[in-house]
Amino acid sequence: MRILVVEDERKVANALREGMEAEQYQVMLAHTGEEGFFLFNAQRFDLVILDVMLPERDGFEILGAIRKMGSQVPVLLLTARDSVDDRVLGLDTGADDYLVKPFAFPELLARVRALLRRGRLEAPVRMKVADLEIDVTKRTAMRNQQTLDLTAREFELLEYLVRNQGRVISRDMIAHDVWKEGPRHTPLDNVIDVNIARLRRKLDDPFRTKLLYTVRGVGFILKDGSE
Repeated sequence: MRILVVEDERKVANALREGMEAEQYQVMLAHTGEEGFFLFNAQRFDLVILDVMLPERDGFEILGAIRKMGSQVPVLLLTARDSVDDRVLGLDTGADDYLVKPFAFPELLARVRALLRRGRLEAPVRMKVADLEIDVTKRTAMRNQQTLDLTAREFELLEYLVRNQGRVISRDMIAHDVWKEGPRHTPLDNVIDVNIARLRRKLDDPFRTKLLYTVRGVGFILKDGSE
């Protein structure tokens, strides 16, 4: 599980990373709101731990931007302020949970585990982008009521793109999350590009509206081409 921690107090951030890595979570740190939002857009995370008081952009602003993107990734807010108004604002903005500083690390871990379980349970089985519909359980995909004949790898790639619809996905993200590869001396870029090309021929070529786009020098994005 990949967790993004956005916390400007470096001692707190480092302690959180060390503690969660000891629990076998993969943790990435950001120390400003702007850096945290950039990392969230650049990579895939299963959960975000977000401090409210941040330089550049505060946690409420980052949380609001994440929800406006349509992302339902679980977000745990951290704050030193314990007023009812702050808690209400955080929850109304889209937070899944709220933890007041100082906190006991075992309590934070328990809340993280609960949010990750909830996120898995609420993962949609059927998803739709424009006239594309995929069924994760049946592993089927259709466009305009026509079944797409996809290989297992092509379906996994399409599912990943649909789950991240509207976000630019890098080749590194695809290598890590679809191919399940760690850092390599030889990147998988060529393999990924070949599979993207094959998927595009089946997903877009027979249809008038295109859904899969290449962002030159960055990666790929799946979005409703009619927008």
